[in-house]
Amino acid sequence: MTTHPTTVVTAELTPPRAFDQACRMVVDYLAGALPMSAWAVTRVAGDRQTILVTNDHAYGLAPGVEGRWGLSICRTMVSGETPRIVPDTGRETVLCDVVAAAAEGGMPVAAYVGTPVLYPDGDLFGTVIGINAEPLDDGFVSHESLLDLLSSLLSSVLGADTNAVRSARELERAVSDAETDPLTGLLNRRGWERWLAREEERFRRFGDPASVVMMDLDGLKRVNDTEGHDAGDAYLRRAAETLRSVTRRGDPVARLGGDEFGMVVTVDPDDVGSLVARLQEALDAGGTPCSAGVAPVGVVSGFAEAISVADAAMYDDKRARRDALRRPDGPVVVDPPVTTPYSPEEP
Repeated sequence: MTTHPTTVVTAELTPPRAFDQACRMVVDYLAGALPMSAWAVTRVAGDRQTILVTNDHAYGLAPGVEGRWGLSICRTMVSGETPRIVPDTGRETVLCDVVAAAAEGGMPVAAYVGTPVLYPDGDLFGTVIGINAEPLDDGFVSHESLLDLLSSLLSSVLGADTNAVRSARELERAVSDAETDPLTGLLNRRGWERWLAREEERFRRFGDPASVVMMDLDGLKRVNDTEGHDAGDAYLRRAAETLRSVTRRGDPVARLGGDEFGMVVTVDPDDVGSLVARLQEALDAGGTPCSAGVAPVGVVSGFAEAISVADAAMYDDKRARRDALRRPDGPVVVDPPVTTPYSPEEP
């Protein structure tokens, strides 16, 4: 039998498996090989374009900075209205308004380079972009094939990394019985905190749009006091079923303790308000009304800040609902809102 010697490969030659590492390598390479004022990789979700990785020497761009996709030069590149390389943006009349708006914001863009990063199915994930404060030589267009090659490689790493994350999430869901609230079947506090810890780095890597929704049922204490704890348990189960019915597959819903619930919704931030309104309408219709607060998850700030902001907004909503109930002309509420403490750990 022939044996093959083991060859140790130095770390510098090991290809990146994580998408954010590949982005960093591409951006830093471009900054050295084709110097411009700034190079970046962005994520596009809805009408938001978010910077994930950047090498910037002029504009102060940083991960997490957002802009409107509808006002982006990248949008005209992706749609084919402008070339992937524009050595002088002043020659492209379709860019006049976009360039003028950028200049007013203190970011002169005299030259632009862009190429799309795609999911395996061909949908747009984001872009690799370069911008410069001064026009470039027309010969810069000769680098287009290199840019397309690099964006194709990023698309390949993106596909492999997202598949790996998807498989890991499926496995994690399959072994999460110990992290499930036995009464409602939702995640318990331990499961919620472990999900956030696992997903924090993944959300930062891909810049996925997400928001945290914190909720507190308005009437559990009254039900427990007037109808007994069996009725209170049924009340909680009914609320949990409603939450499951309006949640996207894969988005976590947790009973954090007592009558407090949490969700992470992976929809565009512009759509979260209507989703929360539908959620509260569904809970009202089911006789389990709730107060709710929502906050977007930032690429830099992460889940902890979003939870804090959403929790504060939820208590503001609870106070507003209580005040509305007390007004003679206020709306009819099925159950008066009552804040109840929760235990720090579910069984």
